[in-house]
Amino acid sequence: MRRLRRVKIVATLGPASNDEKTIEELTRAGADVFRINMSHASHDLLKQTVTRIRSVEKRLSHPIGILVDLQGPKLRVGTFEGGAIQLKQGATFILDGNSAPGTVDRVCMPHPEIIESVSVGDRLLLDDGKLQLKATKVGGGSIETVVIYGGKLSDKKGVSLPDTLLPMGALTEKDHADLLAALENDADWIALSFVQRPEDIIDVRKIVQGRAGVMAKIEKPQAVERLEEIIKLCDAFMIARGDLGVEMPLEQVPGLQKRMIRIARRFGKPVVVATQMLESMITSPVPTRAEVSDVSIAVFEGADAIMLSAESASGQYPIEAVSMMNKVAVSVENDVNYRGIIRAQATEPEATAADAISAATRQVAETLDLAAIVTYTSSGSTAVRAARERPNKPILALSPNLRTVRRLCVVWGVHTVETEDAVNLEDMVDRACVIAYQEGLARPGDRIAITAGIPLGTPGATNMLRIAFVRQDGAGSS
Repeated sequence: MRRLRRVKIVATLGPASNDEKTIEELTRAGADVFRINMSHASHDLLKQTVTRIRSVEKRLSHPIGILVDLQGPKLRVGTFEGGAIQLKQGATFILDGNSAPGTVDRVCMPHPEIIESVSVGDRLLLDDGKLQLKATKVGGGSIETVVIYGGKLSDKKGVSLPDTLLPMGALTEKDHADLLAALENDADWIALSFVQRPEDIIDVRKIVQGRAGVMAKIEKPQAVERLEEIIKLCDAFMIARGDLGVEMPLEQVPGLQKRMIRIARRFGKPVVVATQMLESMITSPVPTRAEVSDVSIAVFEGADAIMLSAESASGQYPIEAVSMMNKVAVSVENDVNYRGIIRAQATEPEATAADAISAATRQVAETLDLAAIVTYTSSGSTAVRAARERPNKPILALSPNLRTVRRLCVVWGVHTVETEDAVNLEDMVDRACVIAYQEGLARPGDRIAITAGIPLGTPGATNMLRIAFVRQDGAGSS
C-alpha cells in the first residue's frame, strides 16, 4: 500500500461512500485521509463511519487518517410568506429580529449579534454570494440595505459578512458536542470552521489537549488578515477556497492559495487545498481539463494534501474521482519541472537544532544518493520537519504512537510505520534498516539516513543524524 506519490489525498465520506466496501475501494484507489463533515453527520453516523474506517485499516494493515470537520456557525435568513421573493437591484431591503414571515421588503435575521455588529457600508452576501446587499442604515434592531445584485432569495439561505468582524467564537454548542464526540471516537484531526482570530484556535486547543491535531479552515477575510498568527497556533490548515471565493474577490483566491502554501512551508505546517477540485466528477466519470490543471497546480506548489468534497461524498463516481486525483498527482510528481519548482520554493530552516538536522539530512541524502530518510518520531514533529524540506528521497517515519502514525497520513511524502521505540543506538539502526527493507524503500547494499532525538523517545528533540548501510539480511550497520 505504499503510495507512488508524495502529496496526500483527503476524501470526504457521505451517502455515496460511507459503507465499508466503498471505503476500502477508496483507500486502494489512493485516499489517505477520510473527512467526516459534521454539517451532515449525526454522532451515531460518526461512530459507525469511524468503526468502518478502522475495520478497513486493520484489514489492509495500512494507517488511515480521520478528519472530523466541524460545521461552525451557520448564519441564515428566516423564511418568506411564499417560500421565496425576488429582490430587485436598487431596492431597499431590511433585515430585522421580527420572526414573522418575510416579504419583498424585509426578512428576519435570527442573529441579534450580527445586527449589532454590522456597520454602514458593510456588504451582506446571500445564497453563496449570488445576491449582494450593502448596509445603508443600522440601529433599532435592524439593518437597512440597498440591493446591489438582486435575484431570487428563498427560505433560510446563508448569509456571509466579508467586511464584518463578528463577536462570536468559531465553536457553537453543536460544534462543542461534535468535538467531544470526535475525540471520543479517536479522530486524528479536527477541522475548525469560521476561524476569524487566533483566539478561536486557542479555545479549541484547550478542549482537545493534544488528543487530535487542530486544523484551521481559512475561509474568511478576517482569518487571511491574521494568517501568520493563526498558522503558528494550529497544527495544520485548510485552504477552503469555496467560502474564500464567496467572501473575497474570486480573482484573488489563486494568489492567496500560492501565498498560503508558501507560508505553510515556511512554518512547517501541513496544508490542505480544498473545494471544487474535480467538481464535474459529481455527475461525470471524467473531469474537465481545467479541473485537472487546478489539481496539478496544487501539487506543483507543494501542498501536503488535496481534497475531494461532494465528488466522493455524494457524487456518482467517488472511486473514479479518487483514482483520477491519484493519477494526476503521480503524473505531476514525475514531470521534469516538478523538482525544480519544489526546490525554488524552499525556505531557510529555523534556528533550531531540529530544523538544522532536517535540512542537513535532505542535503546529505541527495548528495550521497541515499535510498531513504528514516525518522524516529514520537509526536510527529521530526517527520513534519523532514517533509518541510521536500526531499527527493522517500521519508519513512517510525513511531511507537498509533495516534502519531495516523496523524501523519496528511503530511507530504511521509510513509509511516508503527513500531516499538528503539532501546539503544544499535537497535535504532537495525530497526530502521529492516523496516526500510521490508517496506520496499531500500535494498541490501543501499545506505539510508536516520534522524532521531537523543535520548531516544524524547518528543521534539531531533538532534542526531546517522548514515547506515543495509546489509544482506536487511539489518544495518553504520
